[in-house]
This record gives sequence, C-alpha cells and structure tokens, in this order.
Amino acid sequence: MRINLLSLLLITIFIIINPSAIAVSKKSDNPVFSTVDQIFNTTNQWLHFPTNLNQSSIEFSIPIIIAAVLSFFAASISSAGGIGGGGLFISIMTIVAGLEMKTVSSFSAFMVTGVSFANVGCNIFVRNPKAGGKTLIDFDLALTVQPCLLLGVSVGVICNRMFPNWLVLTLFAVFLAWSTMKTCKKGVSYWNLETERAEIRKRRDDDGVEGARESLLGNEVEDEVEKGKIRFPWMKLGVLVIIWLLFFSINLLRGNKYGQGIISIQPCGALYWLLSSLQIPLTIFFTLCIYYSDNVQSTHTSHNQDPQKEIGDGRRPNNLMLPIMALLAGVLGGLFGIGGGMLISPLLLQIGIAPEVTAATCSFIVLFSSTMSAIQYLLLGMEHAGTAAIFALICFVASLVGLMVVKKVIAKYGRASIIVFAVGIVMALSTVLMTAHGALNVWNDFVSGRYMGFKLPC
Repeated sequence: MRINLLSLLLITIFIIINPSAIAVSKKSDNPVFSTVDQIFNTTNQWLHFPTNLNQSSIEFSIPIIIAAVLSFFAASISSAGGIGGGGLFISIMTIVAGLEMKTVSSFSAFMVTGVSFANVGCNIFVRNPKAGGKTLIDFDLALTVQPCLLLGVSVGVICNRMFPNWLVLTLFAVFLAWSTMKTCKKGVSYWNLETERAEIRKRRDDDGVEGARESLLGNEVEDEVEKGKIRFPWMKLGVLVIIWLLFFSINLLRGNKYGQGIISIQPCGALYWLLSSLQIPLTIFFTLCIYYSDNVQSTHTSHNQDPQKEIGDGRRPNNLMLPIMALLAGVLGGLFGIGGGMLISPLLLQIGIAPEVTAATCSFIVLFSSTMSAIQYLLLGMEHAGTAAIFALICFVASLVGLMVVKKVIAKYGRASIIVFAVGIVMALSTVLMTAHGALNVWNDFVSGRYMGFKLPC
C-alpha cells in the first residue's frame, strides 16, 4: 500500500510540473507567479476546453495562492475521514478567494472529485482482515445507500431553490452542529475502547501467543485471497456504475432550470418534470431489488465491529433504515450544497460501522455523486474549467499525503479513532465557516430589503 501511495503521488506531481507541456500565456515579473500562470494555461490547452468555458479568467493573485494552500490542508484532513470536504472548499473559495457562489459550486465538485479519486484508488483493492479478507470498501453498503442518496440530492437541489436563505442556513447550522457533537462523542468512545483493548493485550502478553494468533489469521486470509475464494465484487461494482449512468443520463437529458442540456426542452415544463420524476421509480426499483437480495442482505453489516452485538439503543441495524438515512442525507446535501460524505459518515459511525470501513466506503459513495456533478458542470458550459482542474489536482495530491500520514499513524499507534476525529474536525470547521458566511449573506439581504420568503422552484 505504501508503494502504491508513493507511486500515485509521484505520477501526479510529474503531471503537474512537467515543463515540456508548459506554454506561456501571461507575463509576470515574479517567476513563481509566471510558472503557476503557465500551468493554469497549459491545463486549459491539455483538456481542450472550448473558449466559452473560460470566458472570464481568474487572475492569479495572493488570495488564490492562500486558497490553494488552505485547500491542500483541507483535502488532507478530509481524506483522513473519507469525506469529500465540500463544506471546507466552499468556505475557502468564497471567503478567501472571493469567488461567486455559482463558480464556487463547480469548483467544489471538481475538488471533491479529486479527493475521492485518491481515496478510492488507494482503498478499492485493500482487504480488511477483520472482515474475513473482504474489501475494505463495503460494496453492500454502497449499493444500499447509493440510489436513495442520488434521489435525495435531486430533491434537495429543488428545495434549495424554494427555501429562503435564512431557513437553509438555520437547518444547516442545527443539523451539522448536532452531527459534529455526535461524531466527536463517537470518536471519544472509540478512543476509550482502543485504550481498553491495548491494556488487555498488554496484560495478555504471554510469550507472544496473541501476536502469533493474529499472524496466523492474517496468513489464512491472504491464502484465501490468493486461492480465489474471496473474489473482488465486480458484479456489485457494475450495478453501481449502471445506477450512476441511469441517474446521470436523466440529469443530462433534463438539463437545468435555464434550459441548458443536450436536448432542447422548456425549462421547468412538463417534459422537464417528467424526466425528473423518472428518478423516483428507478430508486424504488433498485432499492427493493437490493433490499431483497440475499447476497447483499446477509453481508451488508459484515464490517460492523461486532455484528452479533446490539448497537446504539439496543436495536440491531435495520436494512431499511440505511436507504431512509441515505435519502435524508441526500436531501440535506442537495439543500446545503455539500457532498453526502459529511452527512453519511456520522450516520454509519452511529450504527456501528468500523471507522476504517466508514472512511473507505464514504469516499467511494462520494465519488459517484461528485463525478456526476463535475461532469454536468463541464458539459453544461462551466467557466474556469482549467483552473478548477488545477485545484482538483492539488486536492488529489493532498489527499494522497493525508492518506499516507493517517495509515502510518494507525499502523504505529493502532488508533483508528483518529479517522472519526478527522471527520469531526472537518464538520466543525465547515459548520463555523459556512454558518458565519451564510449569516452575513442573510444580513445583507435583510438590510438591502430583498425578498426573504419562499420561492417557486423555477
């Protein structure tokens, strides 16, 4: 794993700083500024974006540098918790870089995609010895959650158009504050549990018997993987890709409320809403198929730390609760304009999913939603696509760095609870920054006398 992380990091850095691909687009007295400007221009040319996608260029400046540095650290922390970090990226690009919200939303989608790609690339083939050698990413959880999450995002986006800013801000602050508190409490409980286990292992250290038993278990898992008894779930991955393609096709055909799409339809007309409503039967169909699938139903809690143990308030995890929670998380994510990882991760931790599995699975789930958003922004004519790609690469590298640091710390100290604390830190920072910035916007709307009530979706 260490070799894979290092190779990915080196390849990415080589792509970014490859001097043979640089074409000068703007002169600057400062050689550092000039080099970065050249990289921005080169990325635009390499991706072959049409001219209309970069009509008003973002000038390279001190705020952009600070935003890039802060985004690097935000991506490193977010990758440790397996979440996209959209809440931090939106705050950084809005408050520090001074970009408008429309541009920030598209940038955030690209940056979250960069973080998710790094996480998934490092974890997709990793085996979990605690779960009998199955993949660290719980594909059963992803299958159970994904359809309802995508539907919830679409519903949340519509609610975002209708709800006044003050209501969205209030719901955001209350929900994320509650989630942050629950996540931090869960982190403390995991930390205490790890401390107790460490003390027990220390007391049971009788001539290395415990270590020999763990080594034998690890060897058995490796042998089963090599013999092909534990196979990679290609079928489940294929179903997830099919679900993604179907939802993406609907959104692409429908376009946005301004009529931008691959077919010409009346914005918010009958065909627009008909295409939008197709997501409901699709979600119901896939959710029921997955819910009644014996394969998924019997193993979707296999990565629970103690599947035989009752969790929470004494109830066992319910298969039907996961789609409901995913739908709620998707609605809130679309309403707040952030990814689902920040909302899904605390829910999975609360039902007893191990922190390592939660981080890997959340990053996998977020990859589907973030790529859907990023590609839609790109095809519908987003501005500054080249600059957004640069920030995505920065976040990709930062995510690799964060993963390397976290894996070393966990391997050295045996504290997987730091993943939970990383999630809590990102959520706390996002809550404070986005709430403060949103409160200023609400106050400006109030002072200027703008309409602050409910609106129509179109």
